[in-house]
Amino acid sequence: MALIVLAAILAPWLSPYPGDAANAVHPEAALLSPSGAHWFGTDQVGRDIFTRVLFGARVSLGIVVLVLAAASVVGLAIGLAAGFLGGWVDTILMRITDVFLAFPALLLAVALSSVLSPSALHAALAIAFTWWPWYARLARAQAISIRREGYSDAARVLGASRTRQLVRHVLPNASTAVAVQMSLDAAGIILTAATMSYLGLGAQDPVPEWGLMVAQGQPLSTTAWWVITFPGLAIMVTAVASNFIGDGLQGALDPKRGNR
Repeated sequence: MALIVLAAILAPWLSPYPGDAANAVHPEAALLSPSGAHWFGTDQVGRDIFTRVLFGARVSLGIVVLVLAAASVVGLAIGLAAGFLGGWVDTILMRITDVFLAFPALLLAVALSSVLSPSALHAALAIAFTWWPWYARLARAQAISIRREGYSDAARVLGASRTRQLVRHVLPNASTAVAVQMSLDAAGIILTAATMSYLGLGAQDPVPEWGLMVAQGQPLSTTAWWVITFPGLAIMVTAVASNFIGDGLQGALDPKRGNR
């Protein structure tokens, strides 16, 4: 994952043909197989696939960061308020959360994206709009558990305000579980964003998004295998790396699991 992030940051300097990440067209170099000049070959209009895969890392990782930031902030706020305050606040907020959880996330994201104009940003917003309920549920469970701990009762007896309890005790402890969940969700977000671009509801050409590149290369899978293979490998490797990070964080930050 470190190499993928580094490649995304250094894409303008690592790519041999930076212009191919935008509107450049080279009809005379269309569908060239992998070679020394084009490590991953070229696509239908002659653009260097290695360059587009490198710049595609920027798009895919940018979507992940945006979705995780938006979904976690909204989910934490709703979940902590519901779990810590309880009562009618908990009931209302959780019923709203249940409404969102009643629909498959991908289906709801696709429905929302179909209303908006297709773009990587709108796809990220649509995914974030459907992703926050899991963080709300997780944060609520953490808040309820922390509220029943002895140190929380001690703070309340000593006169700590609800705001102080929430900021000093509940939020830091709940954030650990949310951080682990975020690392586990990164792979799912990458796959969801790629799926939406594949369906034509996400990034649009010439944006070098991996799912879009797979969709463009599908008709050529038997004659120009490299067009679909390298973007697909980029999706797979990034998703697997994200899962490994999530599993590692879960083991490092979960004391019970670590002791076992």
